[in-house]
Amino acid sequence: MQVQGHTFLVTGGGSGLGAACARLLASSGGNVVVGDVNPAGGEKLAAEFGTRVRSVRTDVTDEASVQQAVKEAIAAFGGLQGVVHCAGIALAEKVIGKNGPHNLAAFTKVIQVNLIGTFNVVRLAAAAMAEAAPQPNGERGVLVLTASVAAFEGQIGQAAYSASKGGIVAMTLPLARELARHGIRVITIAPGTFDTPLLAGLPEPARQSLAQQVPFPSRLGRPEEFAALARHIIENEMLNGEVIRLDGAMRMGAR
Repeated sequence: MQVQGHTFLVTGGGSGLGAACARLLASSGGNVVVGDVNPAGGEKLAAEFGTRVRSVRTDVTDEASVQQAVKEAIAAFGGLQGVVHCAGIALAEKVIGKNGPHNLAAFTKVIQVNLIGTFNVVRLAAAAMAEAAPQPNGERGVLVLTASVAAFEGQIGQAAYSASKGGIVAMTLPLARELARHGIRVITIAPGTFDTPLLAGLPEPARQSLAQQVPFPSRLGRPEEFAALARHIIENEMLNGEVIRLDGAMRMGAR
């Protein structure tokens, strides 16, 4: 699928990985609906790219909110051909910490946003895509999801985060198998440590330590590199049902 002339919903598109994806897709001639709980970032992109970008406040855990973002894509641009799902939250908390057992509400929230939120976007976007006429090659859409290397090598304190991202990894293939009959591809990117707002608040020594754990290149990943892979996935018809690590050969240690 070519980016130019097609419409994409980018969740979490107001900052970080999502903003980089939204910017690349728009600059490549695509139409973009930026869905984010904080619409300010999407509004900045809309001001930059004009009518090719729409900003919609979107809570991925809320059915009506996601449905509205999908409807906006169809109303503004005539259809929805792709999703790049980057919305998510992180949590670091031990199972047995200084203040007692892991907070159950916090664990539940991470699962709700990262895993259930992903599935909520997938099911509603896929339902809209399935109603559209297929392209000459039979393709109707592509869903690019975001997991994490923590799905494979979760560190101490990442039980909730790893579980949420591991769930995304686990459902990638069954989603791709089921949606194949509708001409919809599903691929997941599992990034390593990227220079996003999530890591921006860390002390510089901590950031340097994370960068040095990457064999090559020994630095934090750049959001533009994530966006470049997302675009390639969109354009490469044979990529389907796979989880792609984007981590510079990094393997997370226990701490």
